[in-house]
Amino acid sequence: MTEADSNSVETINGDCHDFHSLLSSSNRDFLVRNNGDPVKIDSLNGKKLGLYFSASWCGPCRRFTPTLVEVYSELSPKGDFEIIFVSGDHDEESFNGYFSKMPWLAVPFSDSETRNRLDKLFKVMGIPHLVLLGENGKVLTDEGVGIIREYGVEGYPFNPEKIQELKDLEEKAKTEQSIRTILVSRSRDFVVTSDGNKVPVSELEGKTVGLYFSMSSFKASADFTSKLAEVYKKLKEKGENFEIVVISLDDEEESFKESFVAPWLALPFKDKSCEKLARYFELSTLPTVVIIGPDGKTLHSNVAEAIEGHGIQAYPFSPERFAELAEIEKAKEAAQTLESILISGDLDFVIGKDGAKVQVTELVGKTVLLYFSAHWCPPCRGFTPKLVEAYKKIKAKNEAFEVVFVSSDRDQASFEEYYSEMPWLALPFGDARKPLLSRKFKVRGIPMLVAIGPTGKTVTKETRNLIMAHGADAYPFTEERLKEIEAQYEEMAKRWPEKLKHELHKEHELVLTRRSYYNCDACDEQGQVWSFYCGECDFDLHPKCALEEDKGSKADDEEEGTPKEGWVCDGEVCTRA
Repeated sequence: MTEADSNSVETINGDCHDFHSLLSSSNRDFLVRNNGDPVKIDSLNGKKLGLYFSASWCGPCRRFTPTLVEVYSELSPKGDFEIIFVSGDHDEESFNGYFSKMPWLAVPFSDSETRNRLDKLFKVMGIPHLVLLGENGKVLTDEGVGIIREYGVEGYPFNPEKIQELKDLEEKAKTEQSIRTILVSRSRDFVVTSDGNKVPVSELEGKTVGLYFSMSSFKASADFTSKLAEVYKKLKEKGENFEIVVISLDDEEESFKESFVAPWLALPFKDKSCEKLARYFELSTLPTVVIIGPDGKTLHSNVAEAIEGHGIQAYPFSPERFAELAEIEKAKEAAQTLESILISGDLDFVIGKDGAKVQVTELVGKTVLLYFSAHWCPPCRGFTPKLVEAYKKIKAKNEAFEVVFVSSDRDQASFEEYYSEMPWLALPFGDARKPLLSRKFKVRGIPMLVAIGPTGKTVTKETRNLIMAHGADAYPFTEERLKEIEAQYEEMAKRWPEKLKHELHKEHELVLTRRSYYNCDACDEQGQVWSFYCGECDFDLHPKCALEEDKGSKADDEEEGTPKEGWVCDGEVCTRA
């Protein structure tokens, strides 16, 4: 190793990085633009840098890159900020196609040695990953992706002092919150109508304002919008001092326009404040309606569920009103019957396998499971055979039991194909009771299985987990039955060893441990109550799998998945497997 090489290594591993040593190689002292033009690395001296680790095959990267391009385009005229793309692509064609969308520089794809060195130096375990360096080469942060998403160009120059300043301003804004601090930005002091007219934010002062976070392309938002519009129109007809401002998270302008189903207001399409407000109010679900009181303070973080369940009765969304609604709900629960759940006007029946009508009154006195499911949903298709197995076993012992399929399928043909696999009853496809039931039982995801007892009261909404853990033994799904099952497990556990070694997990001993729910690493089925568990490795085995004589791993006979070159992607990041 030469003296120059020794200095390079020392510099790279220090707190401050020399740009030339960091980005060059023995036969290259330049970076490239997407048109192939070389740019000398020394021209970066005195600039702040962003090292952007990304790849075309990575969905989260492709979604983040346009945001970074927008920030870069705003900062580029300053002349003191540059981004260098460090590609994780598999071939040069993919690199070129992805890089063509980037206005900054890149380490040449051919220099895999430098790309790999940077990857290891900055311990890149997931992409997109953005390391930000000051003009002196000091690493400001390796959390650039989060900073860009949260603060955008306002985070510049991205040093800790600036980020802390922005956080302090956010805290101050919360304590001094008003409708103006929420909706007015540096470049805009208005909201817009459906035809693009500007309405000053000052006209909203003193009103109760609902901030409706919406994404029209998201079905749950689209379904809710009509309900909210109905409530909005009724409140306006009554002369209430109430307004809605849509905070659209749509990417397409056509979808944004679809949100104007009522004469309410909105932030302009793709206004930068939309994502900022989503972070400010810690948005976690859609639809969300944040209520801002006449004093500009947050009255409620999300009234969407209350509007779905109670409509105009939820107004004025005050703590007192919600206490009253809670009492109303208690009274409804106490008076609930199977007829009140499944009968609506002339819709007083379900259907059998031959399409024949079965009167709801014929189900009274039985334990009835409402099965919210759909053919397009892979977890549903995976669970349905388990439910069929449990259904047949329960029916063989007790005729006072039934399941009713509540479909979320997209068309009649899909419904019929899926229902053909089921031995129970169903609501007709497109039945008007389906959205009512979804709202009543707060169905946010499928499959979902709700158990209604013989009296017509709701026994549990966790029936799916009970079937997965105990199968037909969970019937009738009551607390009493669960206590009996747990007592049985306690008795069985007395005969099991406290610790054991297993062929599937040779690293550590497995300890008999109480666990609420888990997935067995041997059979991949859900378990409950007891597991032979390794906390260090988060490894679980059902007692039956841990204690059976055949301790071979089914993984030995299964073909592994093929993630992209050792990476696994979810909605936010691609990480090393």
